[in-house]
Amino acid sequence: MRTTLFLLHAISCCWLVSGTLSKSDVKKSNKAEAEASTPELSVLERGLVVSDPNWKDIVKEEKRHCAHIKKTFQGQVLGYVTPWNSHGYDIAKTFGSKLTSLSPVWLQVRRRGPETFDVTGLHDHDPGWAKAVRKSNKKVRMVPRLLFDGWSYQDYMSVLGSEDEIEELGSELVDVAKTEGFDGFTLELWSQLGGNKRKELVHMVKHVCETLKAKRLDCILVIPPAVTSAGQPGMFGKEEFEQLAPVVDGFSLMTYDYSSGARAGPSSPLPWVRECVLQLAPDTQWRHKILLGLNLYGLDFASQGTEPILGGRYIEILREHRPKHLWDEYSGEHYFTYKRSNAVKHVVYYPSLKSIYMRISLATELGTGISLWELGQGLDYFYDLL
Repeated sequence: MRTTLFLLHAISCCWLVSGTLSKSDVKKSNKAEAEASTPELSVLERGLVVSDPNWKDIVKEEKRHCAHIKKTFQGQVLGYVTPWNSHGYDIAKTFGSKLTSLSPVWLQVRRRGPETFDVTGLHDHDPGWAKAVRKSNKKVRMVPRLLFDGWSYQDYMSVLGSEDEIEELGSELVDVAKTEGFDGFTLELWSQLGGNKRKELVHMVKHVCETLKAKRLDCILVIPPAVTSAGQPGMFGKEEFEQLAPVVDGFSLMTYDYSSGARAGPSSPLPWVRECVLQLAPDTQWRHKILLGLNLYGLDFASQGTEPILGGRYIEILREHRPKHLWDEYSGEHYFTYKRSNAVKHVVYYPSLKSIYMRISLATELGTGISLWELGQGLDYFYDLL
């Protein structure tokens, strides 16, 4: 009864408001509806991929992706989603047709003792959501990220030096994949040893991937940049890539986080991104297996520290400070400055339509795929470009 009275009251209020709208109010209402509508044209066709975007246009257009959701990028597209960002789950359902694989950040593998492994985090597995994603793209591969978590140095040494341990690890992963309905895994372990024991890591990854592939399961490996921001060789290079390329389905290359600390700078300068790919694969034979990493988050630099910035906060800053976006021609990224009430200067680097377009164009030119960290952190109209 209370619900009925509330609804009647709400409806009567709506009648009252609509009956007293002026002509100018009607025009504003029609304009708001037009801005909220789903456009027939993509961001490219609407002329929004520019070097000098206006903050008003970004705020107005960022949720207006093209109504026709169809993949245009020819390579593999891997998207990450995390339990702490629910918008990423919605993005995966909406734009599932643009993804070839999806990696929910759910799982950890722990070593409990000799030849004993336990995959944790399965409570985050949401079969209903996975089913909804497959509704938009029945071919999408569900390959949860598997973090080698809580491993001591001795754990690594015990497993790397034992065929029985490696075989048991592979068998455990196959069992979990079959039980949970996964299509494979995205392995994150390479950086944990700081670039040491590369030969042994290659052997273990190769063995695990072969075990997965024998059961028609995918094996994707997360790898650090081949070149550091200081220009030095990274922890994963051409030799490891060529040894693993025949058995690994995709290499999720972390070509972001170039700048860190209080010194403001780009997240993934284009020349550096190109060099990271060419260092791994100067020849094109296996290059299609590299998934060029695109960050969908930005960084807010200030003297007191640096903070990651997601789409919602980015839009808030644009509304509040109305900054002018500047284009860094060398890095291929936009940035702007603003000051808070305490007069501290902030420099923000955040992805733009143009910066993402240029990275997708680079991936097309080099013949690589793309990995997106992470779905839901960026702006909805970014996906028009894929």
